[in-house]
Amino acid sequence: MPKFRKKPVVVEAEQWFPEKSMDGVFVVQKVYHDDDGNLMDSEIVGIIHTLEGPRFVSPGDWIITGVKGEKYPCKPDIFEQTYEPVEED
Repeated sequence: MPKFRKKPVVVEAEQWFPEKSMDGVFVVQKVYHDDDGNLMDSEIVGIIHTLEGPRFVSPGDWIITGVKGEKYPCKPDIFEQTYEPVEED
């Protein structure tokens, strides 16, 4: 099977945390209940609207702005494997 290398593209990205306001990320409390409706747990997460629809953002996830201005979340471990800092001139 042929192999392909992803073209190098510089993107803007910012790591998200609930206490940090970021355009396009809405902070919500995600609540978990058991089968009887009793509260089991909750967590503060973000919601971001992507081209594929709304997506949850966990604290520490990166919000990437794509080449056409679209935004999407990326888990920290995947971000680290895929991206490296660019020195600006």
